[in-house]
Amino acid sequence: MVVLALGSFIGLFIYGGEMIGWDDPAGHVQLALFMAFLFGIVSGYRVRA
Repeated sequence: MVVLALGSFIGLFIYGGEMIGWDDPAGHVQLALFMAFLFGIVSGYRVRA
């Protein structure tokens, strides 16, 4: 599951604009993707502990 999540994140982060077609010159969509992934990691570790 971690590999799938990491692959999806990397694919969207790098190629999301080309695949989905969003226009993001300021990088706000990439920042939102990064923060969502980071919060998912943090909450996953908190649930395990």
